[in-house]
Amino acid sequence: MISLKLPSLLFLLSTILIFSACGTAKKSIVSVSDNAQDVLNVIDSVNTYWQNNQSPKQRAFWDVAAYHTGNMEVYKITHNEKYKNYSENWAIHNEWVGAKSADKTKWRYSPYGEAEEFVLFGDWQICFQTYIDLYNIEKEDKKIARAKEVMEYQMSTGKNDYWWWADGLYMVMPVMTKMYKLTGNDLYLQKLYEYWSYANQIMYDSTENLYYRDVKYVYPAHKSVSGHKDFWSRGNGWVFAGLAKVLQDLPTTHKYRKVFEDRFMAMANALRLTQQHEGYWTRSLQDAQHAPGAETSGTAFFTYGFLWGINNGLLNKKEFLPVAGKGWQYLRYTALQPDGKIGYVQPIGEKAIPGQVVNQNSTANFGVGAFLLAACEMYRYLKK
Repeated sequence: MISLKLPSLLFLLSTILIFSACGTAKKSIVSVSDNAQDVLNVIDSVNTYWQNNQSPKQRAFWDVAAYHTGNMEVYKITHNEKYKNYSENWAIHNEWVGAKSADKTKWRYSPYGEAEEFVLFGDWQICFQTYIDLYNIEKEDKKIARAKEVMEYQMSTGKNDYWWWADGLYMVMPVMTKMYKLTGNDLYLQKLYEYWSYANQIMYDSTENLYYRDVKYVYPAHKSVSGHKDFWSRGNGWVFAGLAKVLQDLPTTHKYRKVFEDRFMAMANALRLTQQHEGYWTRSLQDAQHAPGAETSGTAFFTYGFLWGINNGLLNKKEFLPVAGKGWQYLRYTALQPDGKIGYVQPIGEKAIPGQVVNQNSTANFGVGAFLLAACEMYRYLKK
């Protein structure tokens, strides 16, 4: 007789019920043989494929750095030195900095820019997440020196409009909570709240509990092809995953804890209503016809967020496990290709683009990072 641990059995039964009811499933998410080790094997296949085909000697900009947030999560559950070494080699290649300008009078954060003077731009700050994680493994001051210099300077300016696009909330919010844990300086959490409050004022739709990518896409100035509000999937994925990462490190007794918890749960309720029956989320959340078809990066970030919420007691398992299960079903059986490649990732951009081709060959570093985050939370769920 084949036995299943209770979490696996519950997950199997809930998934069978879900897909039997809607009649859409070709495979159940958790087969009789599926367990934490099976997910670990998937993680190794995906991460090994990526690292074998990509040199760690790449810049510290957001897209590459987003992959490393997933890679470091894999290291946390596997303690596999090759994964840690890959991120460390990347950090060494970039001299443990983001944008490299040393002249503070030229430091900028808007509009969008990839030049070295954009030191205060979140796309050059996400690398600090991984540098801090590596510092926590082996403490050497050089690993976090630039992160401290940049973030402390930023907090000293008195400005609060640093996060003017949704992606920035994933890029930098976790940096603030990680730096707080590292230093004990509550100013990091105060500024986190101030910067986040500004972002909410310009991007958050309190009726829908979703985020516009930036002010250019706020309804009704911008609409989907069907005239609806256009909430970009990956943009909301950045926010939802970023909130999970913030809550991971934010003290349970801190005065801002409930504010972030409430937003996380409000987004969770909004997102579950826009999931497609195949398990994925389309690129425009409330208009599936705007850019129809599967998309992995948003789906992976959402699945990660749902599983993290379940694993950490913020989301009700009975209510949200079916959503997470369908998301994992898509990631495991559609996005993942036989050779370990992750497909159906919308290319770099800032919106859902009608007519843009996204297929099994569409892959990207940030999409792999998001997949790894979701897979790690699935592993943790099954491990229980």
